[in-house]
Amino acid sequence: MPELPEVEHVKRGIEPFVVDQKIVGVHFSNKVKEGKAANKETIIKGMELDTFQMFTQQFIIEKVERRSKYIVFYLKKQHEHRILISHLGMAGGFFVVDKIEDITNTNYRKHWHVVFKLANGKLLVYSDIRRFGEIRNVASFDAYPSFLEIAPEPFEDGALSHYLSWFDKKLYQNKPIKQMILDHRVISGCGNIYACEALFRAGIHPARLSKDLKHQEREMVFYYVREVLEVGIKNGGTSISDYLHADGSKGTMQLHLNVYKQKQCKVCGTDIETQVIATRNSHFCPTCQK
Repeated sequence: MPELPEVEHVKRGIEPFVVDQKIVGVHFSNKVKEGKAANKETIIKGMELDTFQMFTQQFIIEKVERRSKYIVFYLKKQHEHRILISHLGMAGGFFVVDKIEDITNTNYRKHWHVVFKLANGKLLVYSDIRRFGEIRNVASFDAYPSFLEIAPEPFEDGALSHYLSWFDKKLYQNKPIKQMILDHRVISGCGNIYACEALFRAGIHPARLSKDLKHQEREMVFYYVREVLEVGIKNGGTSISDYLHADGSKGTMQLHLNVYKQKQCKVCGTDIETQVIATRNSHFCPTCQK
């Protein structure tokens, strides 16, 4: 699943081509149409396809931003405003091309699902190999309450105090720290890869209960989450399976991972172990992490 660094690079890749452009057409794949006909929420969530088109076509994309693992498009048509909120799911991605055939990756080219035709002749294409992603068109964020629950960006003032406040909540006191930092209400944008890497840098076992961490350890976890996310952005994200940039290129963060899907610890040489925590495979060094 694309995490904060990956989504940031997708956003950066499409932004120069779509901002200030009018959406002159929206087209859906047969899979999206068939899903809606069967009363399934396939990609386009919370709205019928013709309604989605009505609230998207002829609107100008004023701004694109990333919020946690979401890409947000702010739309305007005269005095009317709409917001597109997209989550890439497990294997979704946006591409800007002149035609579908220009998507270099075969799987993404084959599994396109939504095409936004822009006034500049470009196509903004949403592809999704597994169809777990989503795009919503809303009048305001109030229409998508879970979005409003997202924690402050980890790079913002106030993110640390917000994170620390969760240790006082009963919800996570008897649960592993790994599970806690995967919750986007606690820290925004931190998924499985970066949680594993942050806990390794902090020297903390992912299964340790949150309540057992000392205050200094709690702060260390936050600082290392922020650090690995920054390193991830610097290296263009992690391309291990399906993730690609908007131009089809790959990130290089996978070359800098210490424990995630690694065989041996790069510090002490111990074999990396795995444990399922909160339904996710946690990778850790049993020697360096306590």
